[in-house]
Amino acid sequence: MNIFETIIIAIVEGLTEFLPVSSTGHMIITQNLLGIESTEFVKAFTFIIQFGAILSVVVLYWKRFFQFNRTPAPEGASALKRLLHKYDFYWKLLVAFIPAAVLGLLFSDMIDAMLESVTVVAITLILGGIFMLFCDKIFNKGSDDTQLTEKRAFWIGMFQCISMIPGVSRSMATIVGGMAQKLTRKAAAEFSFFLAVPTMFAATLYKMYKILKTGGTEMIMDNMTTLIVGNLVAFIVAMLAIKFFISFVSKYGFKAFGWYRIIVGGIILIMLLTGHNLTIV
Repeated sequence: MNIFETIIIAIVEGLTEFLPVSSTGHMIITQNLLGIESTEFVKAFTFIIQFGAILSVVVLYWKRFFQFNRTPAPEGASALKRLLHKYDFYWKLLVAFIPAAVLGLLFSDMIDAMLESVTVVAITLILGGIFMLFCDKIFNKGSDDTQLTEKRAFWIGMFQCISMIPGVSRSMATIVGGMAQKLTRKAAAEFSFFLAVPTMFAATLYKMYKILKTGGTEMIMDNMTTLIVGNLVAFIVAMLAIKFFISFVSKYGFKAFGWYRIIVGGIILIMLLTGHNLTIV
């Protein structure tokens, strides 16, 4: 990958990682438009630059991300309940993270196999897009609730598991999960961003572990400049994308993203039908 390709891929990652449009689908189109060969480093690069996107959430929401519950614990609460009360935000993140972590470890081989299917990505993009055309009507009718409970966090985590199917979009699955739990669009989107931090960080670490375990240390060291540039670009672009998304979705909902997903999925299907040999980045 040259510097131009590095920047373009990182921009696509930063723009699409937190939007409900599937970063995988966009990576497929971008890779093939640029003629980038799907080498082991390219595959590793798209995972590793997620760290830059993760960092954007921490920086953008640092006051809320590094927060402790300063309200008094319920009278007579046990030491454990007082601890969970103080670290309430992190406890709920953990509750939401666990389902995907468990299923991801149990079915990692199956997930990797599905990731090889561009057709699956295209179909789920289109089906998810059709769903998003109507999700504002299905969920969140007049809701002004922003209170996140353990039960809601758990069910959002269960919805996140759906995003293991390529093309679904982790952001879409978790935001819809939040709306299904009667949260406002903004509250659901913001918790989706928070949940991305442990989820994507764990996925990136796991990918790095597999790379290093199979002797990829030299590959990483030889391309360190590319990785640094990619993470920096993804960080900056993701911050801008998050700010845009929160403002847009609060005012207009998800219909525009639904049509966009349908268009992207349709483009991939047309490319497949016209003989393009598409591969997953």
